[in-house]
Amino acid sequence: MAKEQIILGIDPGTTIMGYGLLKVCGNKTEMLAMGVLDLKKYSNHYLKLQRIFARTLSLIDEFHPDCLAIEAPFFGKNVQSMLKLGRAQGVAMAAALYRDIPITEYAPLKIKMAITGSGSASKEQVADMLRRILKIPLESMLPQMDATDGLAAAYCHFLQAGRPVSDTAYSGWKDFIAKNEDKVKKPRVVD
Repeated sequence: MAKEQIILGIDPGTTIMGYGLLKVCGNKTEMLAMGVLDLKKYSNHYLKLQRIFARTLSLIDEFHPDCLAIEAPFFGKNVQSMLKLGRAQGVAMAAALYRDIPITEYAPLKIKMAITGSGSASKEQVADMLRRILKIPLESMLPQMDATDGLAAAYCHFLQAGRPVSDTAYSGWKDFIAKNEDKVKKPRVVD
């Protein structure tokens, strides 16, 4: 019997924090919840951070996730925005650490690649792909893409964790071919 696992995914933000919870049993995945924490009504940055911490803690206490997958801040030109985003990510991580939940960070590019196969995919493409993969009814999709971004972090973690571990390490294609000559099709030379 496959072990059940719950993954909490978070897309941190100081305006909107997106989250998604994924239940995994073997290779089967099911969305448990997704949503957003809307922080626009708070003008005090420290109050926003407190709300992020409290909401993350409440999600952990309600769903008892085995791990947290969180989107890492990307490097932008606005240093102040980066600092605020880093703080938002930090307090969400602190809530997970407070409950002894292991954390994995994923770059936005890696999440998009894992879900759509393209690192330049739009938020809409990621959301649509998740809706199809997880069979989420259209009416259950939220208008804020931050929710599906949080769910995408959780699904990316599922995909990364599900990769088979190989006993053989390869230093490149030539090394792979050398160690798998019996499996590699030889090119046919035509004169």
